[in-house]
Amino acid sequence: MIRCSSNGSFDRLDDQILDRFCSQILPSIHHNIKWLDVECSSMEDVLLCTSYPNLSELGLHNIEKNIALRIFTDETPLTHIFQDKISSLVIDVVQCESLSMNDTSNSNIFAHILTLFSKLKYLDYRSSFWYQSLFEMSKTISSSILLELHIKLDKFTDCLYLLDGRFDSLEKVFLDIYQISTPEIVINNKKELPKLKAFSLYSDRPTFQYNELIVPLLHRMVNLEELDLHLVVHCEKRFVDGYNLKYNIINHLFQLNKFLFNIRSCLYINDQIYLLSNEDCQHSFNDFKNNKIISCVDYFPDFKHGQCHIYSYPYRAKTYEYITNNFPDGLFKYVREVSLYDDRPFEHEFFLKIAKSFPFMEQLTIYNRKPQKNKSYEQSKYDNQHLSPIQYPYLSVLELFSAHDDYVEQFLLDIKTSIIRTVNLQVLFSTLDRITHSFTRDATRINCGKLFSIYVPHDISISTQLKDYFPHTKIYTI
Repeated sequence: MIRCSSNGSFDRLDDQILDRFCSQILPSIHHNIKWLDVECSSMEDVLLCTSYPNLSELGLHNIEKNIALRIFTDETPLTHIFQDKISSLVIDVVQCESLSMNDTSNSNIFAHILTLFSKLKYLDYRSSFWYQSLFEMSKTISSSILLELHIKLDKFTDCLYLLDGRFDSLEKVFLDIYQISTPEIVINNKKELPKLKAFSLYSDRPTFQYNELIVPLLHRMVNLEELDLHLVVHCEKRFVDGYNLKYNIINHLFQLNKFLFNIRSCLYINDQIYLLSNEDCQHSFNDFKNNKIISCVDYFPDFKHGQCHIYSYPYRAKTYEYITNNFPDGLFKYVREVSLYDDRPFEHEFFLKIAKSFPFMEQLTIYNRKPQKNKSYEQSKYDNQHLSPIQYPYLSVLELFSAHDDYVEQFLLDIKTSIIRTVNLQVLFSTLDRITHSFTRDATRINCGKLFSIYVPHDISISTQLKDYFPHTKIYTI
């Protein structure tokens, strides 16, 4: 039994509440329990306080590495529960201290789970040390009965090992891969995967290997029915658009009936004769009858590159990166992290649009060095019309290291922005000093008073004036 906090973490129940659950509540309803979620410190109390004849699904949260190695390796009172009952397992293994790349704990825990849970059909494996390779270090990891797997991997190499036949019953695979790059060793794995019906690939780091690695992998999934791709792709000549997806993917997967994607492709602008327009990109999806597709194409002459963002709508990802002035609006209720990027200035109306489109945004990063053009006009509008400031009710992290002073002012002026909850402001101290007129400006005092934390260089003395200007703020030296 656990308490789930607002940020998604799992905490132990109070001792008094836990004791009541174990001594009274769970024994009285034990026949009806099919799924249990427990955290590390109360795991044995909950699982051993009574019998669970119908328990088949289990969530183990915040399980420390050493405890995981013990309970999945040694004979313990929990062994018979794991071995005889559980067909679905969600587990997150944590390790507070960093581990060496040669440590094999990750692969050992994963292998022991597959060995011990003899009836396991569904596994969602989460590890805080996912950066350790699973399959390179253990050639024996396998399962002949596992049907669905959710896992985060470090490299594409692990993906190729995972799909080399050692999990020959897999029907659904959901992968989060940190880095999709050319494998360090040659893996000649071209065997078809006829049992695979659903595949999801998530990677938010840029890859140059879309055509060389991702497309050939998908071609092996000859009976795939559902596909979900979340990728950042560097291209040489053309963006990934509807024609690309149809030619490289859809035309090869004859059973595909559900295709969701969120793909941002980038290319350097040299001497290309043809540059795709947003209208052309949107037109490339005319044959996609079952999906609403949004596209946004941008070129940045100052930086000599362009980007094309295409995605299925409604948008389901938690992040939306590199939004420009061409942002096509919409409601993005799942997004928590947003970044803004352009070589043209963001005006006040743009921030109004962002606030409306991302009502649950928690983290915002701005990359824009261009000053606002309409700042004086906006100021007069506020003075004359008493317009309401923009609200970001859930914003907790605001990163402005790569933003022009105007955008720092945009968020600190109380007539433009109303900070509702404490915000961790990440900005250069020199910028903060300028915007607040050396911490004397009344127009920024209210919002500065609501900041959760700021960072001050170690060679700057923290004066009484500075403390008074940020009365409720944690001031860290760096």
